[in-house]
Amino acid sequence: MESFLLRNGLVIDTEPEPSAHPGWDVLIEDGRIAAVGPNLRIPAGTTVLDASDRIVLPGFVDTHRHVWQAVLRSIAVDVDLPDYFQLVRQQLGPRFRPEDVRAANLLGSLECLDAGVTTVQDFAYARADRVQSDGFVPGFDLDYAEAALDGTRAAGVRAVFGYLLTPQHQDDVRRARELVGGESLITMAAASLGPSNQKLDAIEADWRLADELGLPIVTHVASGPVNDRPIEVLREHGLLRPNTLYVHGNSLADDELAMIADSGSAVSITPAVEARLGHGGPLIGRLRAAGVTTGLGVDVVTTVGGDMFSVIRAGLLTSYLVPGPHLTPADLLRMATLDGARALGLGDRVGSLKVGKQADIVLLRAGDLNLAGTHDPIGSVVSAAHPGNVDTVLVAGRIVKQGGRLLHHDLSTVRQQAREASEFVTSAAAASA
Repeated sequence: MESFLLRNGLVIDTEPEPSAHPGWDVLIEDGRIAAVGPNLRIPAGTTVLDASDRIVLPGFVDTHRHVWQAVLRSIAVDVDLPDYFQLVRQQLGPRFRPEDVRAANLLGSLECLDAGVTTVQDFAYARADRVQSDGFVPGFDLDYAEAALDGTRAAGVRAVFGYLLTPQHQDDVRRARELVGGESLITMAAASLGPSNQKLDAIEADWRLADELGLPIVTHVASGPVNDRPIEVLREHGLLRPNTLYVHGNSLADDELAMIADSGSAVSITPAVEARLGHGGPLIGRLRAAGVTTGLGVDVVTTVGGDMFSVIRAGLLTSYLVPGPHLTPADLLRMATLDGARALGLGDRVGSLKVGKQADIVLLRAGDLNLAGTHDPIGSVVSAAHPGNVDTVLVAGRIVKQGGRLLHHDLSTVRQQAREASEFVTSAAAASA
């Protein structure tokens, strides 16, 4: 693998705490960070990339996104949560074909890379809720998983693929586990309907299957509709443990947040979507007060933008809307990188520029007008940067974007396939109405 030296950048690391270092270099060898500091020696055969007038920082980690909804962009901007479920989950989701999922996952994963998101947790359930005469029948067919994985793999993003667990489809889950196997960039998580939406026997079955397959669990959580105190239910039955990522949780009581913290598990919040769709009051300050490891996520591009810059700003602003700790720009940048990686169980691999970690790195053009003249580099990234500033992106030391342009893909074909998928899904839903 080619070695690179990023020369003379404004390097922002996030470990142990966010800090900015003008005029530093980053050496990348065998896909990993080999050295960070000023005036590094250039090993023989190393390609030097001039990072002057660039901000160099770890790639963003999106801890919760339904990537398959990329072809439904902005279809549910002006709705509340019940209407979102009715439109996206009940009308549109069941109409997806495997080829639509592949096109959506390729588009959504490339969207991540284009905006500097190098790791994404994909909560994948396109076609998971089939509408039948007796109501919803959850499940996630293996051919849909294969299609989603194919699109994600083709994009070259690092991903945690969340496969929806259901008792009647356990064999498919096992086969999906084999599909992911020992891939270097894609790992798997057990996506459960969880303790808010299931009775105890179903929760226990999901947790047993996750244990059998050695998978972490990711699940949406709230107060109800099945269990008003879902975290307490887990604790009372010995199911509260570290390798779990809870998503949202705005309506949880403070003592349940303390239970999550004590268990060593983590929470993913999606402040832009939670504000728009009405999940409840901002959670970010309460999580900080409880000591919960917190990651950030986009969630759904049906309703908000697909970049982490806007999510970071939503998190920063909403932390001031309720009592509790007011977070700093450095706090938010860390949530979007290192804390997000730790929430996904990847803190030893990505999320910072620590020597030995995978070289998932983003370079922003510091000379762009919206970033020029900055006095606080970290504050500037959090308050002013946007996807248009993303010049170069590396994933595991491989350059996937350079000079402001995504590499390795015919984007006109990607767009065309996505357009065809969108048109098919919406037309099929309209025809069945």
